[in-house]
Amino acid sequence: MTIKVIGAGFGRTGTLSLKKALEELGFSKCYHMVELLEHPEHVTFWENASQEKPVDWDTLFKGYQATVDFPGYRYYRQLMQHYPDAKVLLSIRDPESWYESTLNTIFKVEPKGLQKLKITLQLPFSPRLRRLIRMFRLTKDVWQRDFQGKFSDKQHALKVFDQHIEEVKRVVLPERLLVYQVKEGWKPLCRFLDVPVPDQPFPHLNDRVTFQQVSQQLLNKKSHQP
Repeated sequence: MTIKVIGAGFGRTGTLSLKKALEELGFSKCYHMVELLEHPEHVTFWENASQEKPVDWDTLFKGYQATVDFPGYRYYRQLMQHYPDAKVLLSIRDPESWYESTLNTIFKVEPKGLQKLKITLQLPFSPRLRRLIRMFRLTKDVWQRDFQGKFSDKQHALKVFDQHIEEVKRVVLPERLLVYQVKEGWKPLCRFLDVPVPDQPFPHLNDRVTFQQVSQQLLNKKSHQP
């Protein structure tokens, strides 16, 4: 099994819907941020990638055929080289809507208050929890490195968002790239991947309330596991 679809779009561009859609189309499994939350032992691979160290992509992606969302989108160039036959899927969204959604969801996800205290007290006894904390450090690296610590500056964040889209368009050959919004549904996606259009409706997941609920459930779950 090998990676056949590389997601190059930022988080909050419909990536959880894309994960579900790709899996329904037979590209299963699809690696998304939720995979890292469920498997914090993967954090070492992504730390190596962020530090420009060698990464055993085949071991990390064993059992997967696609990637979307963070942290994979940050390394789309490396993944393109490692998987030369894979197609690149650049998910986009209205920039203003993307910024508002990101600001109020993933930008704010971290342990708080009593939850943070409980996690701190459990850290010496839980290797799994320590890996989860390392994963949160990876997400902070996005705000510090990719957005130069200025994500709260809306105009700066929108500029970075637009620059990333233009970079992907410039780097990836047109025949290998689909620039896509989930509101377009099945047809352009299926045409690009050369698969039949399913009978069922296109999945639409991960609205803001759902994201916040799932994030807190995962934090609470991990904070009580050994």
